[in-house]
Amino acid sequence: MTTPPLSGEQTRALNPPVLQGFSQLPLATPIHRATTFEFASAAEYAAVLSGTAEGYCYSRIDNPTADGFAAAVAALDAVGAPGEVRGQPFASGMAAISTTLLALTAAGAHVVAPREIYGGTFSLLARQLSRFGVTTTFADTTDPAAVAAAMTPATTVVWAEAIANPTLSVADVGALAAVAHAGGAQLVVDATFASPAVVRPLALGADVVLHSATKYLGGHSDATGGVVCARPELIAPIRLARVDLGGSLAPDEAYLLARGLQTLPLRVARHSETALALATALEGHPGLARVDYPGLASHRDHALATAIFAPGRYGGMLTVTPHGDRAEGMAFCDRLRLVRVATSLGGTHSLVSHVASTTHRQLTDAELAAAGIGPAACRISVGLEDAPDLLADITAALS
Repeated sequence: MTTPPLSGEQTRALNPPVLQGFSQLPLATPIHRATTFEFASAAEYAAVLSGTAEGYCYSRIDNPTADGFAAAVAALDAVGAPGEVRGQPFASGMAAISTTLLALTAAGAHVVAPREIYGGTFSLLARQLSRFGVTTTFADTTDPAAVAAAMTPATTVVWAEAIANPTLSVADVGALAAVAHAGGAQLVVDATFASPAVVRPLALGADVVLHSATKYLGGHSDATGGVVCARPELIAPIRLARVDLGGSLAPDEAYLLARGLQTLPLRVARHSETALALATALEGHPGLARVDYPGLASHRDHALATAIFAPGRYGGMLTVTPHGDRAEGMAFCDRLRLVRVATSLGGTHSLVSHVASTTHRQLTDAELAAAGIGPAACRISVGLEDAPDLLADITAALS
């Protein structure tokens, strides 16, 4: 159908000529900021919206920039995994977590989750999903036998963190997958602390892997997002739940996250190298009761981490516990100068958080103790600064 000649200036302003005929691909990710996409016919519109034809109609449902980012993460998580892996983008890591749990549970369902779990996930399970009839047993997921004992006939999800927040214990994904599958459940692994540059849970037997893309995937503390990767039959209900719940990733955020993803392996290698140097130098420091880092031979999961992690990469997260109580942990944070007191992790700058008052504020003292978290524990996200400068800052704060 031919468009009639446009006589009005406002009509012309709204309908500029469409560029045609170029085949060169841009090296940078295009940003598709449009919320709405035009169709050639009403039938095409209906087909795309119903899912019988591929395409885009509304960016809350799907957006090309967001989908491109999710596909790039899925390509990394798919290495070594059996079969096809697809990704879904989300507005935040918590949007990815909540949507995945809602998609894989229903009233009466049961979840087994780690005692040492991210505070936001703990709150979602203990305070939100419990209102809708989903129960959770918080168990020692470093012990597959404890997980098996915690499972019931209603268990649909076994939850794990590839590297736990903040004790940095390492999930034995293969063993947990065997336990979950024997009980008819899905193993979901939150790999935020690791990223695909450290470990790929799908290749080890996990059913679903998710990331807060705000952290290592984006890597520059300038974009918020999340991503979930799984085989097609599992990602489909997670996508439908995302559409219904509305936690969709904005195109500008997706662009920034995709740009950060391009340097992920390079950054994680540097993060890991510096974190290991700091952990080695700080272990045994008289001002510290404990140093947690899976790259240390003294760490309880060092052998497992060495077996399943990428060679030489143990991640950029380091937890140090000064002697004393909550006040001493917070005072240590305040004495740091190069390491910034700030939320989040995985960016270019080194950051510190006092665990009990920030990331795990939802847990009582008894729950913190059960998770192996001391009251003075401080979590350091090791950035890209030079290791000697960071070590000097930390040792000065300890003295």
